Amino acid sequence: MGEPLISVKDLRREFRNGDEVVAVLKDIDLVIERGEMLAIMGPSGSGKSTLMNILGCLDRATSGTYKVAGRDVANMSADELAELRREHFGFIFQRYQLLPDLDAVQNVEMPAIYSGMEAGSRRKRAIELLTRLGLGDRLDHRPSELSGGQQQRVSIARALMNGGEIILADEPTGALDKKTGEEMMKLLAELHADGHTIVLVTHDQNVANQAERIVEISDGRIVADRRTGDDTARELVEAPVRRASRWTEGIDRAFEALRMAVRAMGAHKLRTFLTMLGIIIGIASVVSVVALGQGSQQAVLAQISSIGTNTITIAPGSGFGDRTAGRIRTLLPTDADAIAQQSFADSVTPRVSSNATVLYRSLSVSSSVTGVGPDYFRVSGMTITEGVPFTQTSVTDRSQEAVIDTNAQSALFPNGEDPIGQVLMLGKVPVRVIGVATGSSFGPGSGNANIYLPYTTVMDRMLGRNYLNAITVRVADDYDMDEAEAEITALLTRLHGGATDFFLQNSNTIRDTIQSTSQTLTLLIAAIAVISLVVGGIGVMNIMLVSVSERTKEIGIRMAVGARGSDILQQFLVEAVLVCFVGGAAGIALSFAIGAILSQFVSTITMSYSTLSIVVAVLSSTLIGVAFGFFPARSASKLDPVDALARE
Repeated sequence: MGEPLISVKDLRREFRNGDEVVAVLKDIDLVIERGEMLAIMGPSGSGKSTLMNILGCLDRATSGTYKVAGRDVANMSADELAELRREHFGFIFQRYQLLPDLDAVQNVEMPAIYSGMEAGSRRKRAIELLTRLGLGDRLDHRPSELSGGQQQRVSIARALMNGGEIILADEPTGALDKKTGEEMMKLLAELHADGHTIVLVTHDQNVANQAERIVEISDGRIVADRRTGDDTARELVEAPVRRASRWTEGIDRAFEALRMAVRAMGAHKLRTFLTMLGIIIGIASVVSVVALGQGSQQAVLAQISSIGTNTITIAPGSGFGDRTAGRIRTLLPTDADAIAQQSFADSVTPRVSSNATVLYRSLSVSSSVTGVGPDYFRVSGMTITEGVPFTQTSVTDRSQEAVIDTNAQSALFPNGEDPIGQVLMLGKVPVRVIGVATGSSFGPGSGNANIYLPYTTVMDRMLGRNYLNAITVRVADDYDMDEAEAEITALLTRLHGGATDFFLQNSNTIRDTIQSTSQTLTLLIAAIAVISLVVGGIGVMNIMLVSVSERTKEIGIRMAVGARGSDILQQFLVEAVLVCFVGGAAGIALSFAIGAILSQFVSTITMSYSTLSIVVAVLSSTLIGVAFGFFPARSASKLDPVDALARE
């Protein structure tokens, strides 16, 4: 005679109750052959359900030996036990243990998903089993839409899905009326006749009498083991089932995890939304802050570009803040003329700055007066919108001609008068307006009412001096800025007799400083926004822990039908990632909505969205799902099947 199907020797199961150890099973010896129909009887608390849980690999013995087809269960890993439940056992529970969100076919299919059965074969077999059990017209019904007897039939179909070589039935008629119970026992007898090994756990003598062998258990010990019928067993013949490839099996399990995640989110919409809220706010904050920082930076850089991104300004002194700069009078118009002769110079303008009260008719306005050369408007990127600029002749003749900017125009001509040809009094010096300029004035007086005159006019007629405040050079586009700086330094050092009583400021330096400052501020604010992301992630973890607690029985059912720990881990991890991913997408959409609203109502704010920031935001939300969802998912995957099934 070959190896018995089930062999139990000196089996003990002990539980700790405080400081006391309680033995529920004591030195159990039991052998079950293939094709037997055996009933385990005993009063409540006798240990019969504990024995069935150990036989079904839902629980482990404290000591002793348990072998299935010669394989010692004690030496098996959690995944190997899951495989044993999946491939050899089928469970029929007293309370059916069906998943409420799945219809009859989906409940029956579940063990086959974990065993890797091909999707088409899986569904076909589930329908065939349900039809065979009289549920052909209830395939798409959920458990709540089925009677107790119908739910028990679905449970039997699920037990047979992967073959059900050994069927473990825990009080299979306990929750059924008498007629339905009789039908259930008839079904089990038919399955036994087909060659299935049936193990019943019952306290009903009438149910036990329909088995060919009755094992009585009392106070954790077997007190009787007798046969009541023919022990002739038929060989179990199963139709061949098409298995999917390992690759397809992995995809199928992943999609099952995704489907369950979607169902769980849909079943608890408010909880899901509140879980997402932290992620939505965090992602929207990060994307909006980065977009606002980039937009502001681009706006400032555009203003700098309008005055020429390749300008160099020469000023007296050793640098900004040099208190002796005001006493240095060596920067002369001849320096500007010398620089203008160099190959790197596109255009050059001297600059002399002053302040004056401008009188026009009854109006008196404080203004910034800047003496410049005819190339100033090219160097500074300003455009003459009305009239004409002054010329080199104006500089040579010290003409009393002025170009005003739009700020001065608004202040001096508030009623819309034509300013061209009007005479203004700058202190005691009358000047005639010949043009209006617009654009980015840069330097002293920026943002004020600005009036530009030939620098010779300001020096001779207003200030009575021969030195400059600054010289601005626009470097040719094809010339290296660093080389131009070096050449200017060498030239002026030579002209000033070897003295370095001047310093240079490169517009690229301004640009770099603004970019650096903008990036620093953006990173600072983004870091604050990231904190909200982390808080959102902690919220996801807390909600997922609650979800694991609420769905413990579901986890137990899945494990009982053969789900691996990795399947449970994947299911809850996918749910956490999906919550964060959808929350991230909603956060990005919210950020775009904020940008659209601001652009409509606040014209001075510019938001510039980059693909990189959006991709990083999506990846961040996904990684948060992985990071903060892993612990709850791992917690779920480590649950003991028998404890999980016992939860209500």
